[in-house]
Amino acid sequence: MKCILSLLFTLFSTLVFGQTRTISGRITSEKIPLENITVKIQGTGQSTTSNHLGQYTLNYKGNEAVLVQFSGVGFQSEMVRLSVSGNSFQYDINLKAQAADLNDVVITGVNRATALRKSPVPIAVLSKKNMDQQVNTNLIDAIVKGIPGVTAVTTGPNVSKPFIRGLGYNRVLTLYDGLRQEGQQWGDEHGIEVDEYGISRAEVVKGPASLTYGSDALAGVINMIPLNPALENKKLVGDFTTNYQSNNGLVAASLGLAYRKEDWKYTFRASGKTAHNYQNKVDGLVYGTAFREYNLSAGARVDKNWGYSKTAVTYYDNLMEIPDGSRDSLSRKFTTQILDDGDDIKNRPIVPESALNSYRINPLHQHIQHFRLYNTSQFKLGNGDLNVLIGGQQSIRREYNHPTMPGQAGLYVVLNTFNYDLKYNLPDFSGIQSTLGINGMLQGNRSKAATDFPIPDYDLFDIGAFYFARKSFGKIDISGGLRVDRRHISWNNFYVGTDPQTGFGKKVTDTDPHGDLQFPAFSKNYYGLSGSLGLTYNVSEKLLIKANIARGYRAPNITEIGSNGLDPGAHIVYLGNRTFKPEFNLQQDLGIIAYLKDADLSLEVFNNDIQNYIYQSRLTDDNGNPVVIVPGNLTYQYQQSKARLYGAEFSINLHPSQFKWLNFNNSLAYVVGLNKNKTLLDLHGQDAKYLPFIPPLQIRSELKATAQHPIGFLNQPYVKIDAAIFADQNRFYALDNTETFTKGYTLINLGIGSTIKSKKEKTLMDIFIQVDNIFNVAYQSHLNRLKYFEYYNATPGGRSGIYNMGRNISFKMIVPF
Repeated sequence: MKCILSLLFTLFSTLVFGQTRTISGRITSEKIPLENITVKIQGTGQSTTSNHLGQYTLNYKGNEAVLVQFSGVGFQSEMVRLSVSGNSFQYDINLKAQAADLNDVVITGVNRATALRKSPVPIAVLSKKNMDQQVNTNLIDAIVKGIPGVTAVTTGPNVSKPFIRGLGYNRVLTLYDGLRQEGQQWGDEHGIEVDEYGISRAEVVKGPASLTYGSDALAGVINMIPLNPALENKKLVGDFTTNYQSNNGLVAASLGLAYRKEDWKYTFRASGKTAHNYQNKVDGLVYGTAFREYNLSAGARVDKNWGYSKTAVTYYDNLMEIPDGSRDSLSRKFTTQILDDGDDIKNRPIVPESALNSYRINPLHQHIQHFRLYNTSQFKLGNGDLNVLIGGQQSIRREYNHPTMPGQAGLYVVLNTFNYDLKYNLPDFSGIQSTLGINGMLQGNRSKAATDFPIPDYDLFDIGAFYFARKSFGKIDISGGLRVDRRHISWNNFYVGTDPQTGFGKKVTDTDPHGDLQFPAFSKNYYGLSGSLGLTYNVSEKLLIKANIARGYRAPNITEIGSNGLDPGAHIVYLGNRTFKPEFNLQQDLGIIAYLKDADLSLEVFNNDIQNYIYQSRLTDDNGNPVVIVPGNLTYQYQQSKARLYGAEFSINLHPSQFKWLNFNNSLAYVVGLNKNKTLLDLHGQDAKYLPFIPPLQIRSELKATAQHPIGFLNQPYVKIDAAIFADQNRFYALDNTETFTKGYTLINLGIGSTIKSKKEKTLMDIFIQVDNIFNVAYQSHLNRLKYFEYYNATPGGRSGIYNMGRNISFKMIVPF
């Protein structure tokens, strides 16, 4: 009787729950095994990932016929219908490297690796190939040229601070391998501390991403993802990159190595670059723009059946000169500061020609160092997984601005940050993919032996928790979630006195009778509630519509609430306001994307309303004259009001199927920023109507021809010509001459390149030759801070400020081995 009952129970279980079946195999790309490729049976919550050998095993209960998806970052997704007639089935697959399309897989701004087509949030991807084909002096430059809607505020060729749709600084969160980049982002005069040669791709979220990342992602996120090459076992591979640029004599080199032994993968990279002053036909060589940068990075990763763990360390070291724009009034030649006391900015000696062409860093410079140590791990827990990211960072920033004591730093701050991020991807339930997460940071900033103190010694603790979910209903994918945040920031009384030996300022204690209280003690909590809800409608495999609404949150940064002093590198005295409230925004996005036979089209429109928007405004007295607290330096005071930004990005990329060698890529980006401060508008009208740092209308067009068959030893050689067109910017924040009108301009660029292969089809090198600004146009970008480095009301030629870089010829070579 027991045997009969057991047999009946087994038969019933098989009929009801289905037979247990196994699909296994190997995933490769060009014969190299691929790890961390997700293998998922559609319509179920059953999935797995490939190991370091590219092998996968997936057990499931169900029918013989199943639809299996293979997807991974950097590779084209494949959907395969399999028929598993027995208990097991062997299926090997070769994935192609990703050429950006709707099935590209992203990891930024989503709860887990997700195809672009399923994310309602506007996300753009820039590959290393695209970055290599541009002339860049830093990584942000490459992203700006490749992604519509992304711009940068610049201070010379080595400093580019990213803006997304008219918002920047602490509103754009930059990540390195998923870890928040923390390094005094509020400053104008230094960029992102990342090695551009070690980045394989950049993912950009255009819109509030506070749901996943908390404060500082109000405008969007830029995630810079380092190289993670597919490796054969016990084989050392690497690459050597060298780059020369004619305009500022930039010389750069980078060496990368990678090795795998069984479950372990090791990577290493060392890079360096140096440049003298850049030049244009108006200013000649621009004094104070030379730089020298070094980068080191190393990592180790282990992949096991339980998941993976990666530990990495990076070091960034940058010596960068500090331009101030001082000139001789008649010749317009640049001058140099030689005195502290008694310095007259209009009567300085002219810089000798030998110093203008020199690679030697002048005594007035800044020294920025950044250390990063982090671990990112994933632990498989049944059909779910736990992702843990912890990291420590130290940013050291010194600005030397005393010519009589060149070894004495004017600004010397050390920022220590501990980041933590935990995410649990729950097992799929009724087709719902959901994630619970908690992340934040602990931070402390300390001033060292300096003479200027723009910000206090503060401590910050940040914590936030969120829930994110996604579900598909036929052709509709819906995703969204909620998040709560708390940030605490505080500092003690901070006193500044005078050093009797030097006459410079110095930090003193409260017992010093000659000390002045520069920063009274402060302690405050900031709270935020953010969220997102969106959907994508897959009209077809090649056409979709996206809609999203998101609320973002940003706590005021340290300089907005605490600043009260000179930042020597920016040549600005900042005045903050400790009564500021957090910023909140509500952004609506609507997008239509189509990948057709002969063309790719994308239209994205957005509207962004911001409460408590914080911005800089030049300080003037009652007569409209600039307030000068420190001679030779501007004074800016932070303001807070409502604001609105709206605009669109449109791109149309033509690739005729009858002419596969031809590509014609075009994009347009447009944004308007309106100041909703009623009091200012009533008093000043048009001068206060717009927001600062809003880029003009810009159009980019590129015509590219690529050979479809080898020409001798040249494999896929290409030639391209492109135009960057910038309209006049007459919508600017004119109050107190904070900004002025910027005339439009057009830049024409030309490039050629090719992969060079041996007779045995081995890649010997990749070569890229690019000429930017072929006609050597003299222009000023509206977002160029050097435009406002001018000390005379009238000049002989009628030109004011410093112009951007002139013609620049770049030669880049990458040699794999």
